Amino acid sequence: MKKEVRIVKKVSSLLSKIGCPRFLHYFGPKKYKFVEHAVALLLKETLKCSFRRISSILYQLDVRVPSYSALCKSRKRIPMWIWNNLLKITAGETSGMIAIDGTGFSRTNPSFHYVKRINAKKPVKRYAKLSALFDLVKKKFTALKIRIKPRHDMMDVKSLLYRVTKIKKLFGDSAYDAESLHEHCYWKKIQTITKPKKNVRRGGFRKMQMKNYSKKEYHQRSLIESGFGSLKRKYGGSVLAKKGKGVKTEIYCKAIAHNIGLLNYLVQAVSPKLHKIR
Repeated sequence: MKKEVRIVKKVSSLLSKIGCPRFLHYFGPKKYKFVEHAVALLLKETLKCSFRRISSILYQLDVRVPSYSALCKSRKRIPMWIWNNLLKITAGETSGMIAIDGTGFSRTNPSFHYVKRINAKKPVKRYAKLSALFDLVKKKFTALKIRIKPRHDMMDVKSLLYRVTKIKKLFGDSAYDAESLHEHCYWKKIQTITKPKKNVRRGGFRKMQMKNYSKKEYHQRSLIESGFGSLKRKYGGSVLAKKGKGVKTEIYCKAIAHNIGLLNYLVQAVSPKLHKIR
């Protein structure tokens, strides 16, 4: 049981560093601490299981955990500043080499085999849009912006840059080759390394930023694609929640679990026990 308790202690120390209260509710019964909710939600995304299953697993491991219905309800009440600060503290101090890009998380994940078997209509492709800043040196996510419906990548750039203080170079694909972004980064003393668009009007700030553009250096941007691939392979490329708050909580938990290497941590904790059993 020591390995499971260490996971609770790890999350508890992170919550104490960001100044998170022990209980989210002021007038509630205070039966379960917030850390017990946070551990269950993080492990739910790590093990890619339902609320019922994660509640049952933790109960069998003698880890205090709320009921599955309480976990589902608490997910909607957790304020976003807690997830933002958790993501920031797990990313640590940035190296200054930051890439920006967007991806999607499917909101429908049916078995297409049974969809064909029952002769049903193909499900409508819906996805939640994730725009993220990724540290190319530490391979961690530093800031997230989640939208329930698809929007253009440039919509969320400034709000993401506002959350990260230390940025020396910003890497992006051709979707981020906009005069407004070049101007914003120029006054913030950030060098933009974005793939230039073709047949567009060249602005003054774009020309100044393009003087230091290096095609060889630009190819480091692909590391954020590897980060998205690792995130989806380990923790799933779809979300189960239907409402916006639940979708954002699930994606934040995936990114936080990626930053602290929660899946690798669980494998290291369980493998010695399996070896003894064999």
